Amino acid sequence: MKDPYRNKKLPRLTVDTLVRDRKGRVLLVRRGRPPFKGRWGLPGGFCEWKETTEDCAARETLEETRVRVKIRRLLGVYSKPDRDPRGHNVTVLYEARPVGGKAQGGDDAAEARWFTPTELKKLSYAFDHAKIIREQLARLTRAARRPARSARRRAALPSRRGRRAVARG
Repeated sequence: MKDPYRNKKLPRLTVDTLVRDRKGRVLLVRRGRPPFKGRWGLPGGFCEWKETTEDCAARETLEETRVRVKIRRLLGVYSKPDRDPRGHNVTVLYEARPVGGKAQGGDDAAEARWFTPTELKKLSYAFDHAKIIREQLARLTRAARRPARSARRRAALPSRRGRRAVARG
């Protein structure tokens, strides 16, 4: 069967990882190569053939920061065609928590470091990572302030005694 996509330009797949520690600090890398050499960004990179995006996120984070992570959940997909000067790259963003290792630059990252929310505001970022970090931290902060769904549901239900009375009618 002929491949209809063989001669078409297609976006490439990347992953980024938002890693926060128990203190609320965010793990970032200083890029060691162009584009954006010297600027800060989320750990991440290109997905390899037959690699899941979750495995790629954990691998890239370890390679660039020497921090082992557990991937928690999908936070978003960023696909704006001009977000990367190298071409149209679509990134899948995951939330992760650190499970071991000490932050230090590796692979194509010149440096890896933990930043407090206040320190994050003063950095010069690569790609659209300032926007991504700002959006995601605001979203995670809002979510942390909301009561858990099950607690809201329990609060809306009558007590056990009240449910029996309603059932008896």
